[in-house]
Amino acid sequence: MALPKTGRNPQELLNELERRKQHDLDWADGRVFAYVYDAGDTAMKLLKDSFTAFITENGLDPTTFPSAMELEKEVLAMAIDLVNGGPEAQGSFTSGGTESLLLSIKTARDYMREHKPEITEPELLLPETAHASFFKGCHYFDIKPVRVPVDPVTFKADPAAMAAAITPNTIMMVGSAPGYAHGVVDPIAELGQLALKHDILFHVDCCVGGMYLPFAKKLGYDIPDFDLGVPGVTQLSMDFHKWGYAAKGASAIIYKQGAKMRRHQIFAWSGWTGYSVVNPTIMSTKSAGPVAACWAIMNHLGEEGYLKLVEGTQAASVKIREAIAAIPELYVLGDPKANLFSFASKTLDVFALSEVMKAKGWYIQPQFGFGPSPANIHLSVGNGNVPRIDAFLRDLQDAVAQLRDAAQGPSLTEMPEEIGALLQSQGDAGHALFDQLTGLLGSDGSALPGRMDEINNLLNVMPHEIRDKLLSEFVNRLYRAQ
Repeated sequence: MALPKTGRNPQELLNELERRKQHDLDWADGRVFAYVYDAGDTAMKLLKDSFTAFITENGLDPTTFPSAMELEKEVLAMAIDLVNGGPEAQGSFTSGGTESLLLSIKTARDYMREHKPEITEPELLLPETAHASFFKGCHYFDIKPVRVPVDPVTFKADPAAMAAAITPNTIMMVGSAPGYAHGVVDPIAELGQLALKHDILFHVDCCVGGMYLPFAKKLGYDIPDFDLGVPGVTQLSMDFHKWGYAAKGASAIIYKQGAKMRRHQIFAWSGWTGYSVVNPTIMSTKSAGPVAACWAIMNHLGEEGYLKLVEGTQAASVKIREAIAAIPELYVLGDPKANLFSFASKTLDVFALSEVMKAKGWYIQPQFGFGPSPANIHLSVGNGNVPRIDAFLRDLQDAVAQLRDAAQGPSLTEMPEEIGALLQSQGDAGHALFDQLTGLLGSDGSALPGRMDEINNLLNVMPHEIRDKLLSEFVNRLYRAQ
């Protein structure tokens, strides 16, 4: 494809963009339990209008567009208040949870270079349930990730195991509130005491909980202490574009001691022939649209609006978990406290269950097994899902019965012989292994398959290092320019 020789009609282009969506998930009807966060038609219109109002303003230079900086400061002030940051807390508005985590890791590394210069091979202590972006940050910033086993029943971080894994090279530990995979909150207070005892930093990942748990707690739900008010917690990430219902591209990293910590996050460079570059976050040029939309939705919903949204999704989540507990073939993993959780089966193939539900018009998120966590299905229950819960549960019960009646067995537990032979012969050659594996499956690997259960079963029994190479190769080919 080449740039058109002459420009096209704007309405024609808009029409084509709408047509391009025809194969996307239809998120607006409440049948998608991931990725999309919908607070209703009025909120959605406000997001689009406020985003557009600031789409041209550039967050690169606060002296040129001070409005963007003022909006960011107000959004951060509201966030700091929600997570009990206190008077010294400061933070930065970022493009998403991954950027927030990357900045936290980079800041921890540079802070410790100054305060503990004897550490030359820094380590980050991670429960095995910690988000993948922490490993991405370790990869980017040359830090050793130390993965620590969690409680195999609750899936919570184990303070004793975390304590045993601390070394003189540990610069920071991580806890989740809640963890994405199972929706459980780590024992933040106990981990905070460990951080204080060993004089290390402590990041709490609240990307999915920061705009949810404070309101659930206020409604009387059993939410343990998790935020910057907990002694020992030094920094916290939270997303606005999840349960804050902001437009995508809206998150924050917040430091308990803002002035002391945030300076290690900022990059400044005037040693070139152009303008002086001073970047509080990773991105330099960035539209002010996301922060304007975030400011607008937070002020529009207010505490009353968020309490109402959380009340609805909490009730829906409890209803789903109780219904799953009543289905003999299924069980909920751990003891989730909020609106995201996972369920598994000892008798049915959960990847096949996901496909049956997809055929019924639902999107639910399959997750590979890892450590003590078996292959499972994840649900994030949002406001848009609430009116559809009864229909979802009927279809889920029907799907389970369909698989049961078809004598559907559990997921693969061992590598098929021919796939194992391929792994042995190809080693680290991900591209060659990908070619042969997709050939066995009757595909060239250049497009998304119609059903994923067979492929997911194979990937699930592979070592994650091999699985990661295959997934990387798949995405590398999928995004090939036409």
